[in-house]
Formats: sequence, structure tokens, C-alpha cells
Amino acid sequence: MISAYCICGTGPAGRYPRQVLIVSIGDLLLDIAIVPEGPLQPDDDSPAAITIGGGGQAANFCAWTAALGEPVRLVTRVGDDESGRRLVADLESRGVEVRAVWAAEPTGAIAVFVGPDGRRAMATQRGASVGLSPNDLDDAWFRDVRLLHVPGYSLFVEPIASATRSAIRVVREALAERDDSAGFADGIDPDALAEAAAADESRDDG
Repeated sequence: MISAYCICGTGPAGRYPRQVLIVSIGDLLLDIAIVPEGPLQPDDDSPAAITIGGGGQAANFCAWTAALGEPVRLVTRVGDDESGRRLVADLESRGVEVRAVWAAEPTGAIAVFVGPDGRRAMATQRGASVGLSPNDLDDAWFRDVRLLHVPGYSLFVEPIASATRSAIRVVREALAERDDSAGFADGIDPDALAEAAAADESRDDG
């Protein structure tokens, strides 16, 4: 199982204020779900229900958060192509603030095949998303954050892993400057988060 980690500040009362700015850093992908009506046969045309929409752990988290009425921002990297522009526009229409880094590589995609028993098989092309680097980030995207959502996938592959660790450090420093659960923020090691995520993946593979 891929975990997600959060760095958060709780404020002096020990509870989140009503409006907490939440940021997720990670992937925004084209999601293609394929549900065949029956077993697939080689060299045959099989009827299926096919849906196309937005996906990616970070993007899904932001869409769900916005649906709950919370202010949320997605920091991501997508292709400067039709798919990327549509995915960003769709998230923005759902109330998500998107800080997109536009790339020459194509927008990533994931194809999900759903079998008759409900089990899923996935084929993924991460595309532009994993190319997010520390130099792509603007510190201002993270300095007003109270909670940073980090999908496990954002810690596995470079250069997005380095960008994620850089974002964690900015959030930790900003929380400390605001005296917003500074002790908790200072106790979080970005490299330790990466090691924990890798350990989760190893246990799941085993």
C-alpha cells in the first residue's frame, strides 16, 4: 500500500481553524477506466464501458478536499498539451487552486482494467508529473500552508522526490516562523519520510 504523509500545524488552540489551507504536491494524470462486459479475447473487439477523467493521488485528494468545502491547492507538473490543459481546467472548476508547471513531456496517464470479479490491473505512464524539480517550485506556494499532503509516489522517483523534500522544508520553516505547532514541525525529517514510504512499499511487495 502506498501511504500518504501530512505535515500540519494546529494553531494555539490545538485544533484546526475552520478554513485551513491544504496543499498537495504530486501527480495529475489522465485516468482511463475500462470495464469489459466479459473476458477479453486476443485479436478480438470486446465491448466495454470506458470512462475518461482526471486522476492521480494528489489530484484526487484535492478534488475530494474541495468537495468538502475546504481551500486546497495542487502543485503539479503536466504536459503543455490538450490533456493537461483540460485536466487543470476541470480541477479549477471544482474549486481547486492549481499551480501547474507546464512541461514539454506529455501529460501522464493511467489505464485501469476492471475484471469481472472487481479486481483491478493498472498500466501507468507517469509522463510529465515525475519531472517536477526543486527549481520549479515557488516558496510562496507553500508558505501559507497549514497542512501538506504528500502522496507516497511523490517520494519514490527523482526529481519529484527532491522537490517534495524541498516543499516539506519550506512548510516546516513557515510553520515555525508563525509559531504554529513549531515543535511538531521541527520534529519532521523529510528524508525520514522518504525512508518510511520506501519501507511501506517493501512490506507491500513482500
